[in-house]
Amino acid sequence: MNTRLLFFLLIICPLSAVCQTFTSSNLPILVIDTRGGTILDDPKIVADLRIIDNGPGKRNNLTDKASFTSVMGIEYRGATSQQFFPKKPYGIELRDSTGINSVAKSVLGMPAESDWVLNATYNDKTLIRETLTYDFYRKMSKYYASRFRYCELVLNGEYRGIYIVMERLKRDKNRVPITSIKKTDITGDAVTGGYILKIDKTVGSTSRSWKSPYPSGPRNINLDIQIDRPKPEDLAEEQFQYIKKYVSDFEASLAGSDFRDPTKGFRAFVDEQSFIDYLILTEVCKNVDGYRLSAYFYKERDSKGGKITMGPIWDYNLTYGNADYCEGNSYMGWAFNFSRVCPKDDFVLPFWWDRLLLDLDFARKVKEKYKALRQTVLTPERLGAFVDSTSSALTESRQRNFVKWPVIGTYVWPNGFVGRTYEAETDYLKTWIGQRLTWMDINIESFGVLTALREEAAFTLGPNPSIGDVTLKLPLPTPTDVSLSLTDMQGRALQTRHWPAQPKGLFERTLPATDFNTGPGVYILTISTQTGPTSRVIVRE
Repeated sequence: MNTRLLFFLLIICPLSAVCQTFTSSNLPILVIDTRGGTILDDPKIVADLRIIDNGPGKRNNLTDKASFTSVMGIEYRGATSQQFFPKKPYGIELRDSTGINSVAKSVLGMPAESDWVLNATYNDKTLIRETLTYDFYRKMSKYYASRFRYCELVLNGEYRGIYIVMERLKRDKNRVPITSIKKTDITGDAVTGGYILKIDKTVGSTSRSWKSPYPSGPRNINLDIQIDRPKPEDLAEEQFQYIKKYVSDFEASLAGSDFRDPTKGFRAFVDEQSFIDYLILTEVCKNVDGYRLSAYFYKERDSKGGKITMGPIWDYNLTYGNADYCEGNSYMGWAFNFSRVCPKDDFVLPFWWDRLLLDLDFARKVKEKYKALRQTVLTPERLGAFVDSTSSALTESRQRNFVKWPVIGTYVWPNGFVGRTYEAETDYLKTWIGQRLTWMDINIESFGVLTALREEAAFTLGPNPSIGDVTLKLPLPTPTDVSLSLTDMQGRALQTRHWPAQPKGLFERTLPATDFNTGPGVYILTISTQTGPTSRVIVRE
């Protein structure tokens, strides 16, 4: 143990806080030394990693012999978090002694791989939302979710607080279980699989992408579909063209009139159950970024199943009411309505989810699985027990973490709630979960019934054509949110409105003539409820 390093480790003195010492922990301790180098966003710099982990129930001291050592590469990761937050997330790659070649190793009992993530969990003051979500998904679904371990980090002699060691999303038999496609795999079955794709921000991304030919959201945005793996330098042109065509064919099938057909429709292209599970998870935690950011999906070779699988899941710090924009802190409303609630946001949901929910069989399966989960792993008691047990395990380490990063009682973007104590934060989380599930129990009942078809037949506008105000009438068989968007024929959004939690009965509203502010012509009015959108043409004379 470097005595100079130990000296610096003993004292934690953040600004405006009382100094404390750090010599041991009930969590594993990660000690990283960058050899005097400065960590960058890219590329990774060479560093040394030591992990002190004496096993379950045993204390870990900084002076103990390391249970794991490795040379590694380290870099910043994340978009918003690395740019705006002082507590940075990191990506690490385990390497051999030369510091050049990656090597797969088991870390903290997780299956061997070379690439890992150190999640800073800065703006979630419970420190639990990410792990709660991965734990729940692993219990509710057969699909992969990243494994994790909490630790405390010391970087270049400085205590950095609690981090979550997580598996990076990667093709591997223990991670995303698909074939690792080679650049020479350009024909036959070999070209058909091994792809991980995503819908996400493109800033800072090295992914190759294309624009979806099918507009999404009230502003008819053609969103970017990115290839996460293979990396651009490992991607043959034939592979790019293959997966672009496959995803575009899926979108065409979903947008087409036969989208419900079991052989011609979307089911010919996708693993339906993965989409059901992804939707349920996203709605339970009401992920404000759900469907539209960090939204991964993958495709294996045709000989091994070969359909688009939704997932793996990723990035859940802005969930369970931890976002103060676009109704992210409300336990009411569907996450798949984000683009109607916030029509000016540039990151829109793909049109997929509205369309899928118009398939009554798909919607019915969502409801049936949700209701089955409510009898087993999806209860406030079970989720609350995870929160309580995790917060208990973090008792001493979180106290050090919040001395280093004094965020308790302080707003950190985009907190939907600011508690004066850590206990207030976890109480809010548990209360929000209970309220969310109660709301979903009521509002999911209309999934999979003929509501959408009855609404489409009953949705009336008058007068149409018109020169003045226009009145719309829509019978609501069950309570639901109602959203409205009005666009002109160029796709420009003119008006958007949202009415949460509308009661059963006749929904009636008047659109004033001033809404049609581009003059005479043709307009598109779209009304959306929890069963999906329905559109009508309005002619202005």
